[in-house]
Amino acid sequence: MPEVADWPVIMAAGDSVKRMAGQAGLGWRAPGLVLLLLAGICRANSVERKIYVNLNNTAPCVRLLNATHQTGCQSSRNGDTGVIHVVEKEDDLLWVLETGPNPPYMLLLDGFLFTRDTIAKLKGSSRVSGIAVAFSKPSPPDGFSPDLQCPNDGFGVYTEEHGPQYAHCNKTTWNPLGTGFSYEDFEFPIFLLQDENETEVIKQCYREHNIPQNGTDPKYPLCAMQLYSHMHAVTSTVTCMRRNSIQMSFSINPEAVCDTLAGYNVWSAVKPINISGTLAPEDRVIMVATKVDSRSFFWNIAPAAESTVSGMVTQLAAAEALQKVPDVQSLPMNIMFSFFQGEVFDYIGSSRMVYDMEKGKFPVKLSNIHSFIELNQVALRNNSLLWIHTDPLSRNNDSVNAEVEKLIETLRNSTTNPNVVVQEADQSEPLPPASFQRFLRARNIPGVVLTDHRNAYSNKYFHSIYDTADNIHMDYPDGLSKEEALEYITDAARSLTDVASVLATTLYRLAGGNDTMEIKADPKTVTRMLYGFLKMSNNSWFQSIIRPEWKGILQDFQPQYYVTATLQGTKTTANNQTALLLSVLANLTGTVVNFTKDECQSLDKATDPKKELYDYYWVQGSLNENSTTRTPFCVRTSMRSHLAESPAFELVEWGSTEYSTWTESRWKEIRARIFLVPSRHLEIITLAVGILVFIISLVVTYFINAKADILFSGTQEGDVNVAY
Repeated sequence: MPEVADWPVIMAAGDSVKRMAGQAGLGWRAPGLVLLLLAGICRANSVERKIYVNLNNTAPCVRLLNATHQTGCQSSRNGDTGVIHVVEKEDDLLWVLETGPNPPYMLLLDGFLFTRDTIAKLKGSSRVSGIAVAFSKPSPPDGFSPDLQCPNDGFGVYTEEHGPQYAHCNKTTWNPLGTGFSYEDFEFPIFLLQDENETEVIKQCYREHNIPQNGTDPKYPLCAMQLYSHMHAVTSTVTCMRRNSIQMSFSINPEAVCDTLAGYNVWSAVKPINISGTLAPEDRVIMVATKVDSRSFFWNIAPAAESTVSGMVTQLAAAEALQKVPDVQSLPMNIMFSFFQGEVFDYIGSSRMVYDMEKGKFPVKLSNIHSFIELNQVALRNNSLLWIHTDPLSRNNDSVNAEVEKLIETLRNSTTNPNVVVQEADQSEPLPPASFQRFLRARNIPGVVLTDHRNAYSNKYFHSIYDTADNIHMDYPDGLSKEEALEYITDAARSLTDVASVLATTLYRLAGGNDTMEIKADPKTVTRMLYGFLKMSNNSWFQSIIRPEWKGILQDFQPQYYVTATLQGTKTTANNQTALLLSVLANLTGTVVNFTKDECQSLDKATDPKKELYDYYWVQGSLNENSTTRTPFCVRTSMRSHLAESPAFELVEWGSTEYSTWTESRWKEIRARIFLVPSRHLEIITLAVGILVFIISLVVTYFINAKADILFSGTQEGDVNVAY
């Protein structure tokens, strides 16, 4: 019998069969045919569920491309299949690579074994058809980073022509644990298993069917896995974009093979800036920046607690603290907060902003920037130390060096909290990978980068699946409800609040404020942001500050910070994380105005005389006392978004070495499933029997058709008599 869930499909199929029967002149005198077809549909659906167990909580490694290479993983066109072998220690690899009698194998690899040495043994082996990596709990104690040891190498300020002594991290290896996995090309699929229950199902299937018994080879049927992740793009961005161009130019139904990595930067000024023009040459702006994206080896899995969220949350808290200062609007210099998208892929967001500043397409020009402060990784400070990094090359200019010295002195004087100890790294050390480097490529600007590390990263899980809330010690007491956890101030929140307070005070004084003023960030705001950005975005605070049309992006699980892939020439949309950032920044720095919904959403109807300086957000508001309705309101904000797509694609320079050229391959299907596979002998016998039955049926059909006038003559006469 078909299951209840099958009946809508059955009814739809019945209608189709009924129409076909009527068109064939059968009317409903062929109920046997109808029932047979319906039974076939039900049986096929049911049989597939009995054969396969689909793995629904997986994340694939996909193919990414740049100007010269393809990286990542893919399966064959029809997916790759192999007998499952669980690898829990290195000795288990011997069975896969040498002694196992049933290759190819699909490995279930414990997360702590996903290392350079292990992958080197498996890569290139014809006995390996794919790998499923189990998420390691706890995180690998020795650390894991699939990024390069020198992130964004070649796209910062240090090159063979400018500062060759610092190029390619010659002076400092910033990410010594980097394996470079994310930049290698794998000829077999690699999937991440995110659900412990699904991992256990696979292991149970393996234990029941694939473990040798009493020294003999395992008996059929064996437990196997199939991974689908065939990629459409190959070779490089140059190749895939050329194929896209041909498709768009000549095909009636064009099908792109790759998409550019793009999104939106977000920026906001303390004193609003008119985006329809540009600042006057004498106007000065202090620029504060951080990144908002991350990555890992697996597609759309980028928790980014230390690498991204720590700096982003600290900057947001500083922006809120400054906005509350009474005289901030009257300071001699403006302060601009920038959040760059796509930075992990060779500085997409910052390079686009610099490009637009140079071309006069942005209201702030490079010459308007007085100084630059960037927040990098700041959550894992050792002994309360906050490190200041500067560029040794630009400091050779006396005027730049004087401003840098003043900036460092202001930072030191703004630190009265013993929980933050500001120290300057060696002046001969280069800058760590940072967005500031893209600005220095265009102009000598006084600036610093703030981090929690002096040399190598403190983050052992840089750009990996393990850079989670646990990595920055976001610990909660047992037994807290979701609402209590949202409000609970963790040690991580206190630490970032201290850094945000130092930053806000420094910015206020640099902009010309009172040197005795000390600004405090709000730990309650910081802990709410950490919870929403790293634990669960679907919480009461985020619900109250988000646009009604965006409420669908709120989820009960941890947000991810992978940049968006967009077909060039189409409108780039803000990803979920950018929408969350826009909502939070508008709430923290905006002002509630008494506008109706129509006035808020249509500026033509608004009465604000300065409406060209602002953007307006109609947000849901908090739940009322009845807990079923909300009181929405309008927020006026100086926040803006800015396209973060590499200039290489606007310039049609797909092979550029100046700008990022990263694209993401398209694919048709991503799927993983397990099933029992019979022996090769049984498959051959089944095939042979099937062919034999087919041939016999053809022969029988032929003879019946040839003798039809004899076999069915009596029936035809009977039909005639009935007709008359």
